[in-house]
Amino acid sequence: MNLKNKVAIVTGAASGIGAAIAKRLAADGARVVSSDLNAAHDIVACDVTSEDAMQKLVDQTVAKYGRLDIMVNNAGIGESAIPIDEKPAAKWQRVIDTNLTSVFYGIKHAARVMKKTGGGAIINISSILGSVGLTGAPAYVAAKHGVNGLTKAAALELAAFKIRVVAVQPAFIKTPLIKGMEDSVLPLHPIGRLGEPEEVAALVAFLASDEAGFMTGAGYLIDGGYTAP
Repeated sequence: MNLKNKVAIVTGAASGIGAAIAKRLAADGARVVSSDLNAAHDIVACDVTSEDAMQKLVDQTVAKYGRLDIMVNNAGIGESAIPIDEKPAAKWQRVIDTNLTSVFYGIKHAARVMKKTGGGAIINISSILGSVGLTGAPAYVAAKHGVNGLTKAAALELAAFKIRVVAVQPAFIKTPLIKGMEDSVLPLHPIGRLGEPEEVAALVAFLASDEAGFMTGAGYLIDGGYTAP
């Protein structure tokens, strides 16, 4: 994809899908600001559950590069399998804050600056669990369903400003997030393997490009057939 002269932010970019997305966007010509909870080499520290931190991340990017064309709301966490009638409210809230409310912050502040520069693309990393359920992960499932709904609502509102909003819905991808689960989730994918972070990154790069200019308000599955049955 040709992303030359585009400016992008990728949250949760220290590892896994986020790192692959940041690398792919950069390879396709974009100037990428990678963020994660903790600062590291080429990683800007940002706690996505803090609106102040998200606003600062966007504003610093615009101050440095003059604009923001691509916002990838990727940061997220998993959920420990605790029976729903025993799950502490604090654990529920942490998943909702990290996986859903942070996406709202990302959309809000990306849209704020994209309106001034003529548009852009906001890509929210959702999940197959935004379409189906999973025992033991009520907060994660609720958050990802919420991301899909938020994507649609934001796309409708922002279309007039030439801002596209889409979601990407991966199945189980070989990342640190699913360490120890690989053997148990493999049979859920009819294609016979787990996904690679680079495959998700390729879809994100396409959706971020002008070639996807007629695509907004939808979630795009990349799931090896997981949701087909």
